[in-house]
Amino acid sequence: MINVEQNSDKKLQEVIRELLDTDKDIRGYALEADVVNGEVTLQGVVDTLAEKVRLEEKLRQIPGVRRIENNITISTDGEITDADVLKEVREELNADPEVNLRDIGAQVSRGTVILRGHTDNPAQVQRAAKTAAKARGVHRVLNQVHIDRHDDADLSLEHIFHSQVRNDDDGP
Repeated sequence: MINVEQNSDKKLQEVIRELLDTDKDIRGYALEADVVNGEVTLQGVVDTLAEKVRLEEKLRQIPGVRRIENNITISTDGEITDADVLKEVREELNADPEVNLRDIGAQVSRGTVILRGHTDNPAQVQRAAKTAAKARGVHRVLNQVHIDRHDDADLSLEHIFHSQVRNDDDGP
């Protein structure tokens, strides 16, 4: 007698196998996935952190996936130094029109990218992390960018007018 869970796992395994075999971003890698009770375990090697993260995001969209154990490793062909990684990260960040290098910079240590700087745009920080992950040799991205917050109440037109004109006192 076949267990319903086993049958569901088998169908889920087939859906995931099709994704691994047909998705243009990952089909070139020999990735494996096992499914037990809706929990997916991934194994294999990809070139970039962005590919590893993107695959996990795609799997989370599949109905029936309850949990993902992402054991995929990131490896590049040949030796790559932190200086090489930093060069590629800077190229990626510079090529992204949504990232301002005057706001956000990067350092690399053992394949870990550390983003630093100041900005008032949280979306720019998220974009920088995603963009840095595209570079070869990046294993992890740490965000140490300080987000400058402005109190919206202090930025009202009335407040700006009164703070510049200083005519708050309507007395005699």
